[in-house]
Formats: sequence, structure tokens, C-alpha cells
Amino acid sequence: MVLPGVYAPQDDTELLAEALHEEAPPPGAQVLDVGTGSGALALEAARRGAVVTAVDVSRRAVWTARLNAWLTRLPVRIRRGNLFTPVRGRTYDLILANPPYVPAPDAGRGPHGRARAWDAGCDGRLLLDRICRDAPALLRPGGVLLMVHSALSGPDRTLELLRAAGLKASVVRRRWIAFGPVLRSRADWLRRRGLLAPAEDREELVVIRAERPC
Repeated sequence: MVLPGVYAPQDDTELLAEALHEEAPPPGAQVLDVGTGSGALALEAARRGAVVTAVDVSRRAVWTARLNAWLTRLPVRIRRGNLFTPVRGRTYDLILANPPYVPAPDAGRGPHGRARAWDAGCDGRLLLDRICRDAPALLRPGGVLLMVHSALSGPDRTLELLRAAGLKASVVRRRWIAFGPVLRSRADWLRRRGLLAPAEDREELVVIRAERPC
């Protein structure tokens, strides 16, 4: 179930779910799904027996995730708040993140309405940089961050920041997808900024895995 105004699971959700399955957290692992949206990834982790906390800043997303947890009878602790604020002081074996990452014109006004689910500043890194800064402290020794975002939003920068925080980071999954309505509507702007080649009409998604040393 996805309530109006909540980000519905798409290709990025599927790609991150594949990485989650490959990671295979053991039963009882402490998992955090930040920016949970509909709760799809949190529920996938809960199906594996993980102890899952899900966070989203959107009230509608929190209601949707709680509804889906109730419908599937899966135990997921769902909290409303800005990124890691609701879980300050806790640590996790695995953090999942599918944050907003689409570069947006008129970013000075900030995202609003449904666009809060995907718009992330003029370079797409409004939340990516914050996650790279704050997530390492929430990982237990041997803990892993799995994060998906577009290649338009600078995967090399993500790797640089996570490595600078002492994590071992690499791209573990890639997938090319056709432009959806949002990117089609701003393709000319992205080309003017040099983020797209003139004839490019596909977007590359990447999953980055970062592990805290034991």
C-alpha cells in the first residue's frame, strides 16, 4: 500500500533490495532503514528476522509504513524524524538508505510537496552528504551502510566521504534505467549543467556499500 504523496517502490528500491539480500543480515541483526517511504526495504529486512527500525520525515510515509507493517504482520519500529535524529545514540549492524538524490533547479526554495521524496538540491547531494557524515557513527564494528543513488549525484564524492570517515566503501551494484517523468522534465537543465550528454536518455543507479572495520 502506498498513500498519495509517498514515494512508491521503484528501480532504486529493487536494486537496494537486491543488495540487502546479498548482504543477508542474520536473524536478530539491528537494522535501520532511513527514509523508509512505504517501508518496503524495512519489511524485507524484517522478513529475514532482523530487528528493524524505520525512519521518515514525512507523516504520510510513516502512516504508510505502519500500515504495511500491520498488513504483513511484521514487527518494524517506525519513527518520524529527520534522518538520524530519532535514533541518536543507537548503533546498528546494517543501515539502509534510499534518500532523495535528484538534482533540482530552483533548489534555493527547498523541496516541497511530493518532490520532497526525490529533489535534493542543485547537485543532488543535500541529504547524501549528511548521511555520509552521520551514518558512520551509527555503525557497529563490522556494520555496513547500503545506500542507493543516481550517478548524476556524484558516487565518487560519496565514496570519498565514506572512506575519509574510516569506512571501506565501494560500488557493489549498477543499473541503467530509462528516464522517468521527473528527469525527462528537467533533462535540458541537466544538459546545460553538464550532467547529461546531449543524446543521453538513461540514468545509472548505483548501490554503495560501506563497512566499518571491526
